[in-house]
Amino acid sequence: MPVYLDHAATTPMLPEAIDAYVSALGIVGNPSSIHSQGQNAKRMLEEAREHVAASLGAEPIEVVFTSGGTEAVNLAVKGLYWARAADPGRNGSERAPRSRILVPRGEHHATVDTVEWLERHHGAVIEWIPLDALGRISLPALEAALGPDVALVTLLWANNEVGTIQPVTDVVRLAARHEVPVHVDAVSAYGHVPIDFASSGIAALSVSAHKIGGPLGIGALVLARSATVEPLIHGGGQQRQVRSGTQDAPAAIAFGVAAQHPSPSLTMLRDRIITGVRKAVPSAVLRGDPVDRVDNNAHFTFPGCEGDSLLFLLDVAGVSVSTGSACQAGIPEASHVLLAMGLSEAEARGALRITVGHTTTDSDADAFLAALPTAVALAQRAGYSDREVTAGA
Repeated sequence: MPVYLDHAATTPMLPEAIDAYVSALGIVGNPSSIHSQGQNAKRMLEEAREHVAASLGAEPIEVVFTSGGTEAVNLAVKGLYWARAADPGRNGSERAPRSRILVPRGEHHATVDTVEWLERHHGAVIEWIPLDALGRISLPALEAALGPDVALVTLLWANNEVGTIQPVTDVVRLAARHEVPVHVDAVSAYGHVPIDFASSGIAALSVSAHKIGGPLGIGALVLARSATVEPLIHGGGQQRQVRSGTQDAPAAIAFGVAAQHPSPSLTMLRDRIITGVRKAVPSAVLRGDPVDRVDNNAHFTFPGCEGDSLLFLLDVAGVSVSTGSACQAGIPEASHVLLAMGLSEAEARGALRITVGHTTTDSDADAFLAALPTAVALAQRAGYSDREVTAGA
């Protein structure tokens, strides 16, 4: 059986969620219809919303179902920006334009591409906040950047590549001094970090079902009662006038079931892999915070290797992992996260992200560790050969 160690990309659906999903597909009735069948669908949908809300320490009315984490991020970032930019100020008084968005470097592309689109088309001014060598946001730089012209701060709770957990409480505290709303992308943190939305002071928080054993194609934006966003999708206003469209009751029901089954602690499995990699390949370097990291993430760089080569060689050996880097048109690119952490392009290109989940066993970890030394040796040999060819040319 192939060994699957890419749970950060997506984790297998829980059996309970699959059963609930299949059963819910037989539900007849639009949740917005007022007849009995429609109201039965609505009841089941709202029960699911309650389960998701409870898992996040939020009120059900604050949970807006979306098509996934990317839509939730877009709705939060664009919606908060548009609402803040259009706000005339208290009592109609004049104020400085709120055009700046503060974003740490190394964010997920759902955020990076969104803020850059706002910059190109809506006059946003993006200020990139630096990361330290462990992938943690610079709080002094953030504090210095905050001001009355800031529309919002947006950041990952846990970095999707290197697993570093950000000091969200400190970020919210600093932003609150200037009455700046904070959006948190918690897609990689959900199920791995305790989240209490009610006490967090966060304005908006994005999550996705398929990262916790729910189905693909559904996520949620948790939007505080006090927060205002302009919608991306207009129509029937089914969810607080924030998101229109007929709601996917079966997917929401499966999401709600997954939300009631929190992930078991994966720290021991993660540490087994970290220890094993260091023993099998002493030159490997653990990236990200060694302590404040999500419990399912082990991220390494391997000197002299291309991450894509390692991924391919491990795949041939029956082990699925991720490089944690983008590949466009067949040309490998160094991870923008690792570059933001101060690595050179050569260092950043030899990255592997190994992530465990609820189906991972000790034998899976051992199979990966057994296959790794040979894959590294072959990747290093290929890397040196490529450099020799390039140098000869």
